[in-house]
Amino acid sequence: MDSSEPEGALSSPAALRNRDPILAVLRRVLPQQGTVLEIASGSGEHAVHFAAELSGLLWQPTDRDADALRSIAVRRAAAGLPNLLPPLELDVTAPVWPVVRVEAVVSINMIHIAPWPAAKGLMAGASRALAPGGVLFLYGPFKENGEHTAPSNRAFDASLRARDPAWGVRDLVDVAELADRGGLDIVERIEMPANNRSVVFQRRGR
Repeated sequence: MDSSEPEGALSSPAALRNRDPILAVLRRVLPQQGTVLEIASGSGEHAVHFAAELSGLLWQPTDRDADALRSIAVRRAAAGLPNLLPPLELDVTAPVWPVVRVEAVVSINMIHIAPWPAAKGLMAGASRALAPGGVLFLYGPFKENGEHTAPSNRAFDASLRARDPAWGVRDLVDVAELADRGGLDIVERIEMPANNRSVVFQRRGR
Protein backbone atom coordinates (compact mmCIF):
# COMPACT_ATOMS: atom_id res chain seq x y z
CA MET A 1 0.00 0.00 0.00
CA ASP A 2 1.12 3.57 -0.70
CA SER A 3 2.58 5.16 2.44
CA SER A 4 0.08 8.01 2.07
CA GLU A 5 -2.85 5.60 2.28
CA PRO A 6 -4.62 5.29 5.65
CA GLU A 7 -3.73 2.08 7.46
CA GLY A 8 -6.42 -0.56 7.01
CA ALA A 9 -7.99 1.07 3.94
CA LEU A 10 -8.81 -0.91 0.82
CA SER A 11 -7.67 0.43 -2.55
CA SER A 12 -9.18 0.15 -6.03
CA PRO A 13 -7.08 1.08 -9.09
CA ALA A 14 -10.30 1.41 -11.12
CA ALA A 15 -11.64 3.99 -8.66
CA LEU A 16 -8.54 6.12 -9.10
CA ARG A 17 -8.76 5.87 -12.90
CA ASN A 18 -12.42 6.76 -13.28
CA ARG A 19 -13.05 9.19 -10.42
CA ASP A 20 -12.34 12.40 -12.33
CA PRO A 21 -14.35 11.56 -15.48
CA ILE A 22 -17.24 10.56 -13.21
CA LEU A 23 -16.84 13.72 -11.13
CA ALA A 24 -17.13 15.85 -14.25
CA VAL A 25 -20.57 14.33 -14.93
CA LEU A 26 -21.67 14.49 -11.29
CA ARG A 27 -20.87 18.21 -11.12
CA ARG A 28 -23.39 18.76 -13.89
CA VAL A 29 -26.20 16.33 -13.02
CA LEU A 30 -26.35 16.33 -9.21
CA PRO A 31 -28.21 19.03 -7.28
CA GLN A 32 -26.20 21.79 -5.67
CA GLN A 33 -27.42 20.86 -2.19
CA GLY A 34 -28.95 17.89 -0.43
CA THR A 35 -27.95 14.33 0.46
CA VAL A 36 -26.40 11.88 -1.98
CA LEU A 37 -26.73 8.19 -1.16
CA GLU A 38 -23.85 6.17 -2.63
CA ILE A 39 -24.62 2.48 -3.08
CA ALA A 40 -21.80 -0.08 -2.77
CA SER A 41 -19.10 2.46 -1.90
CA GLY A 42 -16.40 -0.23 -1.75
CA SER A 43 -13.02 1.12 -0.72
CA GLY A 44 -14.45 4.57 0.01
CA GLU A 45 -12.09 6.32 -2.42
CA HIS A 46 -14.92 7.68 -4.54
CA ALA A 47 -16.81 8.89 -1.46
CA VAL A 48 -13.83 10.88 -0.18
CA HIS A 49 -13.00 12.34 -3.59
CA PHE A 50 -16.56 13.35 -4.45
CA ALA A 51 -17.35 14.74 -0.99
CA ALA A 52 -14.19 16.86 -1.14
CA GLU A 53 -15.04 18.26 -4.55
CA LEU A 54 -18.81 18.64 -4.05
CA SER A 55 -18.80 20.44 -0.72
CA GLY A 56 -22.42 21.61 -0.97
CA LEU A 57 -23.68 18.02 -0.77
CA LEU A 58 -23.88 15.62 2.15
CA TRP A 59 -22.36 12.34 0.96
CA GLN A 60 -23.73 9.14 2.50
CA PRO A 61 -21.56 6.09 1.70
CA THR A 62 -22.92 2.56 2.14
CA ASP A 63 -21.92 -1.04 1.56
CA ARG A 64 -23.03 -4.51 2.62
CA ASP A 65 -19.48 -5.84 3.10
CA ALA A 66 -17.83 -5.48 6.51
CA ASP A 67 -14.32 -4.97 5.09
CA ALA A 68 -15.61 -2.23 2.80
CA LEU A 69 -17.42 -0.51 5.66
CA ARG A 70 -14.21 -0.52 7.71
CA SER A 71 -12.24 0.89 4.77
CA ILE A 72 -14.77 3.68 4.24
CA ALA A 73 -14.66 4.56 7.94
CA VAL A 74 -10.84 4.66 7.93
CA ARG A 75 -10.74 6.89 4.85
CA ARG A 76 -13.45 9.15 6.26
CA ALA A 77 -11.52 9.60 9.50
CA ALA A 78 -8.33 10.43 7.61
CA ALA A 79 -10.07 12.90 5.30
CA GLY A 80 -11.90 14.80 8.02
CA LEU A 81 -14.54 16.12 5.64
CA PRO A 82 -17.58 17.66 7.37
CA ASN A 83 -19.96 16.63 4.57
CA LEU A 84 -18.89 12.96 4.44
CA LEU A 85 -21.22 10.97 6.69
CA PRO A 86 -20.35 7.75 8.56
CA PRO A 87 -20.88 4.66 6.37
CA LEU A 88 -24.10 2.69 6.69
CA GLU A 89 -24.61 -1.02 6.10
CA LEU A 90 -27.02 -1.36 3.19
CA ASP A 91 -28.17 -4.36 1.16
CA VAL A 92 -29.92 -3.09 -1.97
CA THR A 93 -32.25 -6.11 -2.02
CA ALA A 94 -33.63 -5.30 1.45
CA PRO A 95 -37.24 -4.03 1.48
CA VAL A 96 -36.26 -1.23 3.86
CA TRP A 97 -33.13 0.91 3.50
CA PRO A 98 -31.47 2.79 6.42
CA VAL A 99 -32.32 6.15 4.78
CA VAL A 100 -35.70 7.78 4.29
CA ARG A 101 -35.31 10.58 1.75
CA VAL A 102 -32.37 11.75 -0.38
CA GLU A 103 -31.93 14.06 -3.34
CA ALA A 104 -29.68 11.71 -5.34
CA VAL A 105 -28.53 8.09 -5.49
CA VAL A 106 -25.18 7.12 -7.02
CA SER A 107 -24.20 3.56 -7.94
CA ILE A 108 -20.84 2.95 -9.62
CA ASN A 109 -19.78 -0.42 -11.02
CA MET A 110 -22.31 -2.39 -8.99
CA ILE A 111 -25.09 -3.98 -11.01
CA HIS A 112 -22.80 -6.06 -13.24
CA ILE A 113 -20.82 -7.45 -10.28
CA ALA A 114 -23.96 -8.67 -8.54
CA PRO A 115 -26.95 -10.88 -9.38
CA TRP A 116 -29.86 -9.34 -11.27
CA PRO A 117 -31.97 -9.05 -8.07
CA ALA A 118 -29.47 -6.39 -6.96
CA ALA A 119 -30.43 -4.23 -9.95
CA LYS A 120 -34.10 -4.80 -9.12
CA GLY A 121 -33.45 -3.85 -5.50
CA LEU A 122 -31.51 -0.75 -6.53
CA MET A 123 -34.36 0.55 -8.66
CA ALA A 124 -37.01 -0.25 -6.06
CA GLY A 125 -35.00 1.33 -3.26
CA ALA A 126 -34.11 4.42 -5.28
CA SER A 127 -37.79 4.84 -6.11
CA ARG A 128 -38.62 4.80 -2.39
CA ALA A 129 -35.77 7.03 -1.26
CA LEU A 130 -35.56 9.68 -3.96
CA ALA A 131 -37.43 12.92 -3.62
CA PRO A 132 -39.58 13.83 -6.64
CA GLY A 133 -37.23 15.15 -9.32
CA GLY A 134 -34.30 13.39 -7.62
CA VAL A 135 -31.47 11.86 -9.63
CA LEU A 136 -30.23 8.28 -9.90
CA PHE A 137 -26.75 8.04 -11.45
CA LEU A 138 -25.36 4.73 -12.71
CA TYR A 139 -21.88 4.11 -14.08
CA GLY A 140 -20.42 1.02 -15.69
CA PRO A 141 -20.44 -1.07 -18.86
CA PHE A 142 -23.80 -1.73 -20.51
CA LYS A 143 -25.10 -3.66 -23.47
CA GLU A 144 -27.32 -1.75 -25.88
CA ASN A 145 -30.29 -3.67 -27.35
CA GLY A 146 -28.64 -6.99 -26.63
CA GLU A 147 -25.26 -6.07 -28.14
CA HIS A 148 -21.97 -5.28 -26.43
CA THR A 149 -20.61 -1.84 -27.26
CA ALA A 150 -17.01 -3.05 -27.59
CA PRO A 151 -15.04 -6.33 -27.80
CA SER A 152 -13.43 -5.52 -24.46
CA ASN A 153 -16.87 -5.40 -22.83
CA ARG A 154 -17.75 -8.76 -24.37
CA ALA A 155 -14.59 -10.26 -22.88
CA PHE A 156 -15.26 -8.60 -19.52
CA ASP A 157 -18.80 -10.00 -19.51
CA ALA A 158 -17.46 -13.50 -20.16
CA SER A 159 -14.95 -13.16 -17.31
CA LEU A 160 -17.67 -11.99 -14.92
CA ARG A 161 -19.95 -14.91 -15.81
CA ALA A 162 -17.05 -17.33 -15.39
CA ARG A 163 -16.62 -16.05 -11.82
CA ASP A 164 -20.35 -16.17 -11.10
CA PRO A 165 -23.05 -17.09 -13.66
CA ALA A 166 -25.43 -14.63 -11.94
CA TRP A 167 -23.12 -11.69 -12.74
CA GLY A 168 -22.70 -9.97 -16.09
CA VAL A 169 -22.90 -6.77 -18.10
CA ARG A 170 -26.55 -5.65 -18.10
CA ASP A 171 -28.58 -4.48 -21.06
CA LEU A 172 -29.58 -0.85 -20.68
CA VAL A 173 -33.01 -1.67 -22.12
CA ASP A 174 -33.65 -4.08 -19.24
CA VAL A 175 -32.32 -1.61 -16.67
CA ALA A 176 -34.51 1.15 -18.10
CA GLU A 177 -37.57 -1.11 -17.84
CA LEU A 178 -36.85 -1.69 -14.15
CA ALA A 179 -36.43 2.05 -13.66
CA ASP A 180 -39.69 2.83 -15.43
CA ARG A 181 -41.60 0.50 -13.11
CA GLY A 182 -40.21 2.47 -10.19
CA GLY A 183 -41.17 5.85 -11.61
CA LEU A 184 -37.69 6.69 -12.92
CA ASP A 185 -37.01 7.99 -16.42
CA ILE A 186 -33.72 7.99 -18.33
CA VAL A 187 -32.83 11.61 -19.01
CA GLU A 188 -29.26 11.22 -20.25
CA ARG A 189 -26.66 8.65 -21.23
CA ILE A 190 -23.02 9.68 -21.57
CA GLU A 191 -20.16 7.76 -23.16
CA MET A 192 -17.23 7.44 -20.76
CA PRO A 193 -13.62 6.24 -21.04
CA ALA A 194 -12.91 2.51 -21.41
CA ASN A 195 -16.30 1.82 -23.07
CA ASN A 196 -18.30 2.62 -19.95
CA ARG A 197 -21.50 4.67 -19.70
CA SER A 198 -22.91 7.16 -17.26
CA VAL A 199 -26.70 6.87 -17.19
CA VAL A 200 -28.82 9.50 -15.46
CA PHE A 201 -32.39 8.82 -14.32
CA GLN A 202 -34.86 11.21 -12.72
CA ARG A 203 -37.68 10.44 -10.30
CA ARG A 204 -41.04 11.46 -11.69
CA GLY A 205 -43.08 14.11 -9.89
CA ARG A 206 -42.32 17.47 -8.43
